[in-house]
Amino acid sequence: MTSKTVTKAPVLQSQSAQIFDMETRLTKGDHLPLRLWLRMLSCTALIEGEIRSRLRAEFGITLPRFDLMAQLERHPDGLRMGELSKRMMVTGGNITGITDQLEQEGLVTRVPDTKDRRAYSVKLTIEGRRAFRRMASVHERWIAELLSGIDGPDKEQLIAILSQVKQHLNNPDPEHQK
Repeated sequence: MTSKTVTKAPVLQSQSAQIFDMETRLTKGDHLPLRLWLRMLSCTALIEGEIRSRLRAEFGITLPRFDLMAQLERHPDGLRMGELSKRMMVTGGNITGITDQLEQEGLVTRVPDTKDRRAYSVKLTIEGRRAFRRMASVHERWIAELLSGIDGPDKEQLIAILSQVKQHLNNPDPEHQK
């Protein structure tokens, strides 16, 4: 008898109960674009929910705080609050609250903006950079695990298709707008 290594697909916490998501709204008569949109929403919500849960359990951090730190990791010279707000697509008040929390924990600092003395930028501290790198490494493994049920070529094809969708949404054909 030969032994086989069996790899299990990751089990999302939400799979333990009957799933009620965006797609439960569908009927057999719904149009293909609506079905596609709701499928994309459902997949996004499932992955995001799992990542939120894991970030909180493993690191005691929320997804918005992780996302803000990710933005700052990409911009070592810091970002202004308004720029963070645009990049994260949330209000300035949300950014201020998240920044206040991270600053109290010593993970970010506010520094005077070199271009405008009335403004300031937010930067990761040395400890913030270390903490983020630890979290980002684990986060990347989680994403790989959650998407492990899709093989490489299919992932490439999905990226290409979603790139077309994104390009169309950013530059819609005026003839198809009503």
